[in-house]
Amino acid sequence: PGPVAVGGAFALASAVAFGASTPLVQRFGHGVGPFTTAALLYAGASLLSSVSRGAGIDAPLRRQDLPRLVLVAALGAVVAPVALAWGLQRSSGVIASLLLSLEALFTVLLARALWSEPIGARAAAALVAMTAGGALLAAGGRSLSPDAGWGMIAVLAATLAWAADSVLARPLADRDPAQVVLAKSALGAAASASLARAFAEGLPPWPSALALAGCGAIGYGLALRLYLRAQRAIGAARTGSIFAVAPFVGAALAWGIGQRAGGPATLGAGVVCALGLWLQLTEGHEHPHSHDAIEHDHLHRHDDGHHAHRHDVAQDAAHSHPHRHEPVTHVHPHGLDVHHRHEH
Repeated sequence: PGPVAVGGAFALASAVAFGASTPLVQRFGHGVGPFTTAALLYAGASLLSSVSRGAGIDAPLRRQDLPRLVLVAALGAVVAPVALAWGLQRSSGVIASLLLSLEALFTVLLARALWSEPIGARAAAALVAMTAGGALLAAGGRSLSPDAGWGMIAVLAATLAWAADSVLARPLADRDPAQVVLAKSALGAAASASLARAFAEGLPPWPSALALAGCGAIGYGLALRLYLRAQRAIGAARTGSIFAVAPFVGAALAWGIGQRAGGPATLGAGVVCALGLWLQLTEGHEHPHSHDAIEHDHLHRHDDGHHAHRHDVAQDAAHSHPHRHEPVTHVHPHGLDVHHRHEH
């Protein structure tokens, strides 16, 4: 498979893991303070990362990454989960899941503004289709109470914070994803736990605490690792666009566990979302492009057409170390990995 398909598969797996966690967080977080919920979610993510560190072949985090890590942890591991937890206690799990589809729109726009990532006609059509699918399902929902309206606003704030987190974290996608998730999760859990204590939020019963930590391990820890691998291959905008399937996973699970909200709009939205996902996963990108001379450090292989440097001992497996690229111009299918962030 091509680089876009591989990156798309990582993004889709991340979307499924995160999307399924939303209605479960609502169920197990009922009556739990939002700061405590966020702390438990990212404690679970941190624990998973600490016990699944991998082979350590990726480029490690560096001291200069710390300011960016603190910023993305504040946005994605404190602001976003706290806003989501608060909103989930005031709105339908189905509607809240669907509102998360707007994260894709925010991500694409921010990636375009901050990193000048290109948005081709096919990717734009996919984004429109997925956003339209979310709008169809939301339009088929029931009228909301004022309290539910505030809940929706909180969920929207969470989507914007996660979108900003995803875009700002793009340079971290070339670092070891296990280290990134561990550092971000630990920072987020510690900050949220401190805020929970400051606001005198009590601890939930241990079954709820364990369930929320489990949701965080899969829906936040594993999902973030997969998301970073997708970003490494296809960039922030395309990853965010494919990730837009997550709300539909969450809405389907919420409906399946008893939150009946749907009708004809549900089927129509599912078809539109499937169309958008197909457009993304089957996208191809190939044109003549040039690489300038560069020195950097990231995970690579010597059979990818970009790494011709020599080793004293032949390296057949993936590995990382500082290396230099000489200038070259060629044509091949590519995504928006570290070597292909050229302008279009």
